[in-house]
Order: sequence, then C-alpha cells, then structure tokens
Amino acid sequence: MQKQLYTFLFAGICTALAFAANVRAEDKSQYNLFNPVPESEMRSFSTDRPTKANSPYTVDAGHFQYEADIANWIYDHNNTSQTTVSNLLITDPVLKMGLTRNTDLELALAPININHSSNRVTGTKTSSFGFGDVFTRIKFNLLGNDGGDYALAIAPYAKAPTASRNIGNNHWEGGGYAPLSITLPQDWTLLLMTQVDFLQNAALDGTHINYQNLVNVSHPITNSLSGYAEFWSDVNTDKDARTQYTGDLGFGWLIRSDIQLDAGVNVGLNKAANDVQPYIGLSQRF
Repeated sequence: MQKQLYTFLFAGICTALAFAANVRAEDKSQYNLFNPVPESEMRSFSTDRPTKANSPYTVDAGHFQYEADIANWIYDHNNTSQTTVSNLLITDPVLKMGLTRNTDLELALAPININHSSNRVTGTKTSSFGFGDVFTRIKFNLLGNDGGDYALAIAPYAKAPTASRNIGNNHWEGGGYAPLSITLPQDWTLLLMTQVDFLQNAALDGTHINYQNLVNVSHPITNSLSGYAEFWSDVNTDKDARTQYTGDLGFGWLIRSDIQLDAGVNVGLNKAANDVQPYIGLSQRF
C-alpha cells in the first residue's frame, strides 16, 4: 500500500509539472508583506482544514489568517497496550502571514492540552495539563497558486520543545510535507500529500524517520458547504511503533467569503491508530 501511494504521488507531481508551462497566473510579484494584495485581487479563501490534508495554496501577501480547533478530542481504547487514552485540545490556532506572492509563514500553537490515561491491567492513572510544542513552518507554492487545474507546494517545518512536562518529549524535531491538488471533472478535487518527519525515538535514545501519506477527495455540497473524505497512513520506523491507518471525514461551511466553520471526525482503521478523533474549528482571513 505504501509503495502504491508513493508511486501515485510521484506520478501526480510529474503530471502537474508537465502542465506548469500552460498555467498563466496573474502577476502579483509587486506585492509583499508591506504592500498587501488588494482585496479585489485576492485568491479564494483556502484553509488547511478540515481533515489532515493541507492546502497547497498560500495566504496572499500582506494578509493574515488563523485556523483553529475550537475543540479537538482524541479517544483510544482498542489498543494492544490495554490503556485508555483521552486527550483534549482547546483553541490550538495556526497563525499565518502572507510574505510574498507564493510564500507564507505559519506558527502552530497548542496552549491548552488536557490528557488522561488509564492502564486497565495495573489500574495506573495519569493526567497532565499544560502548553504544547510550537511548530513553525514556511509554505512555498511551486505551482498553481493563482490559477490552473494543478497546485503544488512544499512546507518545511521545525518543532520547538515548548511543551509542559508530560505533554511533549523535550526535543527539537522537524520535517516537511508536499501537498498536490488536482481539479477533477464535476467539481471534484483530489489532494495527495506526503510528509517526512525526523522524530525522537520513544525511548529518547536517538532519532528515526516517520512517513505520512494521504489521499483526500472533496466536493461542494451547496454553494457554501463542502464535504471531504480521506485515507491516511503513518509509517513510523521507531522499533517500538506500528503503522497507523485512519479514515477521515470533514465538512467546511463558508459563513462568509473569509470565515469558515468546520467539523469532522478521524476514525482509526487498526489498533495502532486512535479509535476516534472528533473536532470542530474556525478559520478567518484578514
């Protein structure tokens, strides 16, 4: 399955690059952080939510955007460790700032984490509350930011170990992802994304590589409501880790041209993945 996903993604990227010469985008090179894109020339509102898929489109130069969970709950009971886990995130915003025509800077925060776990064999219970790690990334759109049937971006990131005790692993980590969006007939959109992470081992005795891949399809339901369906996999090369699979569903409601309310649920497809992760969120552009 992993090899098939990599092959599919590679083929899609090659196809997009082959069509790049035929995409004629509006020239916005004169705009930057201090010379914002006029409202009349701004591209359609685009977010990295709902679902795990991230958009290849950047925030227009000189404009700002936030995308936040109002609440995001992770629950896992059906696992091999005989441990029931409940993690709640509240108002974990991603703050975005458009720097140039094809580049934005993004800061992801997780100020409120409430975690509980209970081992059903030993009866041991643990709880933690506090601030999470801070993620900084830069998204570079390579193709299709202002038009065309294909859009491609890369986004390297770094994680600063700012999390409270028992929330994070107190180590710097990093990686990057590449989303590819393809416009299909009948208003369908296909989004393929691969992500490579360089992570600390669970035993804190070294580092390993983690691979994430997803296939996402979306379609408008009404003029303001869209639906999303997604298959996601996570291949962790840490010796004690197992591959995870989830099936994800989400809905985005465009309340106004620059405000979106969304909701969704990620469902574990094997024991290694969390059982269920429902969430509701809000995004806004300025």
